[in-house]
Amino acid sequence: MTSLRQSRGRPETLPLPAAAPAPVKRQRLKPWHWAPYLFISPFFILFAVFGLFPLLFSLVTSFTSFDPYAGVETMKFVGIENFQFALGDEWFWKSLWNTFWLGLVSGAPQHIVAIPLAYFIHTSFKRWRNAVLGAYFLPYITSTVAISLIFTTLMSTDFGVLNIALAELHRIPLLGQLFPAENINWLGKAEHVKPAVALVVFWRYVGFNTVLYLAALQTIPKDLYEAATMDGANRWQQFRYITLPLLKPMMFFGVTLSVIGGLQLFEEPFVLAGARGGTDQAAMTTAMYMFRTAFEFNEWGTAGAISWLLFICIAVLTWLTNKAFARGGIEQ
Repeated sequence: MTSLRQSRGRPETLPLPAAAPAPVKRQRLKPWHWAPYLFISPFFILFAVFGLFPLLFSLVTSFTSFDPYAGVETMKFVGIENFQFALGDEWFWKSLWNTFWLGLVSGAPQHIVAIPLAYFIHTSFKRWRNAVLGAYFLPYITSTVAISLIFTTLMSTDFGVLNIALAELHRIPLLGQLFPAENINWLGKAEHVKPAVALVVFWRYVGFNTVLYLAALQTIPKDLYEAATMDGANRWQQFRYITLPLLKPMMFFGVTLSVIGGLQLFEEPFVLAGARGGTDQAAMTTAMYMFRTAFEFNEWGTAGAISWLLFICIAVLTWLTNKAFARGGIEQ
């Protein structure tokens, strides 16, 4: 009995077996494919050796009692004893207070002066703008030690230019009563050390913030000022209602840098006031106290704990700064 296909004259075909999948060839990276990774490897190697390893090592030492001169084998786990000692140390809290004082007194005026100064340079100088800006930016790129030594000479008690200028101002009738009659020991008395250090820090970084705000001013469209001028707005109104609102993102960036840099202040007070922060440790910042704890007291575990406590303070203040500017209308 023939099938239906055979009856119609079509030959019956059997299904062919499924073909086996072709083997996938593994593509090997050719030598030149490794070139990008080879070129960027120095950064990661240097970061791992000089950045990541010290960071992790300081975290480990903060929970140990460690004598670096005797070797790593002297490490002994002590838990949170180093943190408890730091939090109960009177000098730590004093150094933290000095750090906050110097950061606020030297940091806030930087932005109060830099914003109108940048606006003045932006609107008043055209051809000589870069030269004027470079003069303000010069202190930032100058060596901190050189700046501190120069100001040490300027603030000398007997022969400093600052005291000589105050003495001349004191001789002016009526107005001279506002200035001291005797020379001020700027770097020798506790009540004068912190203002002297704050003055140097302000003088050094105000030019850097001026550059930041000038860069932001150059991105504001000129059409906004032209429209405001046609509507009868004067210079002050344009600055208040156009410039300041559009500068808020750069203000957030600049203030954040000031907060981080102010809490890590070390070089200026170290050179001006000495390793111990001057009389009565009046200018001893937390970074300086951490340095003394490690290299003078040989307490590396406590120094590691102080560094991480300082990191927590920086993180909290940075978060508060972010919240403050976000509430003011900064789009993150």
